[in-house]
Amino acid sequence: MQAIAKAEYKERLEKLQRNIRQAGLDAALVHSNEADFANVRYLTEYWPTFESAGVFVPAKGKPVLIIGPESEAYAQGRSVVPDIAMMVEYRESADPEYPGIPVANYQDVVRKAMGRRSLKKLGLVGFSIMPLPVYFSLQRELPGVKLVKADETLTSLRASKSANEIRLMKKAYQISEKAIEAILAEMKPGMTELQVIGIAQREIYKHGGEYEGHALYCFSGPGTKHAISRPTHTKLKRNEIIQLNIGARVGGYSSSVGLPCSIGKLPPRKKRLVEFGLEAHIKTFELMRGGKPAAEVVREYEEWVERRGFRKYMLYGPCHGIGMMEVERPWMESTSTYTLQENMTFQVDTFFQDKDFGLRWENGARITKTGVEKLSKQFQRLVEL
Repeated sequence: MQAIAKAEYKERLEKLQRNIRQAGLDAALVHSNEADFANVRYLTEYWPTFESAGVFVPAKGKPVLIIGPESEAYAQGRSVVPDIAMMVEYRESADPEYPGIPVANYQDVVRKAMGRRSLKKLGLVGFSIMPLPVYFSLQRELPGVKLVKADETLTSLRASKSANEIRLMKKAYQISEKAIEAILAEMKPGMTELQVIGIAQREIYKHGGEYEGHALYCFSGPGTKHAISRPTHTKLKRNEIIQLNIGARVGGYSSSVGLPCSIGKLPPRKKRLVEFGLEAHIKTFELMRGGKPAAEVVREYEEWVERRGFRKYMLYGPCHGIGMMEVERPWMESTSTYTLQENMTFQVDTFFQDKDFGLRWENGARITKTGVEKLSKQFQRLVEL
């Protein structure tokens, strides 16, 4: 059973085609890979494994899903887009040659999607992850076609979520909370960071998650200073910060719940920064509402942290978009030029660090006309086991 109905995929493609026409393009080529799958799955429900994938979307006409040579049966069973082309440019990174397997090229795809309509200007979506084999083949096989970066034609659609998308995100956050509940019940000194993540993975799949929403974090002691890290064989100790960031994925939609915790009491200096981080985290939710410029939220947040005397501990903040990917556009920065709109979803991401430790509070929010709806709020409290 599909989490998103076929009618919603059809609506997404129609909106994208409208944006393609408004941008003065004849078509768009949308790219995804196994790690950043969202653009292609958003349009087709196809989720590439090992290989990458694309969707050729004409301004008018029917889209074509492009896959690597190994995935034809898989794509036929999963994609809501029936027209599928296999191309070597979308093969896995080991670069097999696939002798004897018939494959298409971009001219074949254009003819299938556009018929006799002319292709003069092609928008590239997923520009930052589009590999050289794809780009070089476009230049070689479509001479005279102007290639332009066109991510906004699709990211503008993904920013505001439908009721179905929000439902899936809420389920993903609920599963993340269940995983953290299990961690806090089972975590003990001497357990490794990797063993903690094993608990989270067990609970994510047990409660209906289709995958982790991101690389799951558990790191402790001096390792908590790392803004981004991976769990190791380091063993947990009493009275030190243990950072958890746990996210599930449901129906293509991700979540993340992040909190610093400890086994036993934290030393006063560390506890003070942890508690301020939580205060700053909660403050961010209070600053957000529909119709407010994103840059104004950032300015007010940074000024508030400055007034409290904690600016020197701040790496960045306070929010980034979340949806199919745990980190996706739009970021909320002092340079942002957009306004918050109802049903945009953000990950409130509050990170502070001192010379020998760090901490991160993370929870999701849906923008409403008057404020936000918190997608997770169970663990917005100091946890000392």
